[in-house]
Amino acid sequence: MKFLDLQILENNIEKAAEFDFSGNKVFGSAYFVYQEGNLSFKKCYGKLSVNSEQPVTDSTIFRLASMTKPITAVAALILAERGLIDLDGAVSKYLPEFGNINIIDDTDTNLGIPKNAPTVRNILSHCSGIGSSDKKFEKITDKNKKSIDSYIRFLYNSGLDFEPETMQRYSGTGAFDVLTKIIEKVSQTDFLSFLKKEIFEPCNMPNTTFVPTSQQKTELIAMHCKDGEKNQVYPMKADCVFEDFPQTHYLGGAGLVSTLHDYGEFAKMLLNKGKLNKKQLICEKTFEPLCQPQVNKAIMPGTERWGLGVRIITDPAYPYLPVGAFGWCGAYGSHFWIDPTNKIAAVFMKNSKFDGGAGNESAQNFEKAVYSSFKTLK
Repeated sequence: MKFLDLQILENNIEKAAEFDFSGNKVFGSAYFVYQEGNLSFKKCYGKLSVNSEQPVTDSTIFRLASMTKPITAVAALILAERGLIDLDGAVSKYLPEFGNINIIDDTDTNLGIPKNAPTVRNILSHCSGIGSSDKKFEKITDKNKKSIDSYIRFLYNSGLDFEPETMQRYSGTGAFDVLTKIIEKVSQTDFLSFLKKEIFEPCNMPNTTFVPTSQQKTELIAMHCKDGEKNQVYPMKADCVFEDFPQTHYLGGAGLVSTLHDYGEFAKMLLNKGKLNKKQLICEKTFEPLCQPQVNKAIMPGTERWGLGVRIITDPAYPYLPVGAFGWCGAYGSHFWIDPTNKIAAVFMKNSKFDGGAGNESAQNFEKAVYSSFKTLK
């Protein structure tokens, strides 16, 4: 295990933050680094909007986008531990209509019933064939997006995109909505209520939600974009957290908002293998598959492979994070990882349409800032 030099860490993150501000990549951001039971670094920068005087703080609300997925994955594991969800059970076990779903490729050719029925594990590792086609997504309407039920009907009618388990293709929203519906069905409660009781309250995450209150909206950072080299505010649709999906549609793959504090607590729980503040959300045995590769290397070559709702570094050729580190990022630039080897949990928050998604420059600079901050042995 290597230990962080806190002074070097602070200097490195300050430089990373300054790089973003000098290049007009953000008007507000926040960083959190935690190692072996101690807070190593936490600081917020900038304002909530271009002309705002309201500073970014620990309670600033950020749109998580796909950093919602690890929370949904933990929810599924909680129910798996209770015997209510079988990770290797077919989706049709919970949603019978999926027992008749066909494979329909991007040319609209119907290839018939799949040989492998898509499973819950396939959803969590992006190998289900559900909701991963950009071409099909172009056909979605506001009516389809209105609710989880209308979206699932769209996904069913669109068919699987490929034979499950034969390839991996990222599903930004669709597959995790199917999982969300399964969670609601077996728990007999709505998804937000389940998350509040089982994850948000035990982890002390009071400002994580699909539906921000009026007060929380005053703390919500504006969506950053650029006009040339000038910072601008991107006009998000009213009452929508992720793109133009209504916030009342509890989007299990992308719909939550949260704060640096809240997601930092969630990250600490992941670092502690399902435990936080003497509360065990799931046992270690149930937790283990989340951060272990679930996808065959033959269909996912490279330095990263999917676990359950998170990506895992599997090759030392990855430039910054060590093998075994896991986490994910969001379309609007947020990013987090857990490093079990060095006992680090790290979270970065920003909301920008300019530089987001996997591998965004801000996130990579944060990784570099942390992993060039270890103490030098004398």
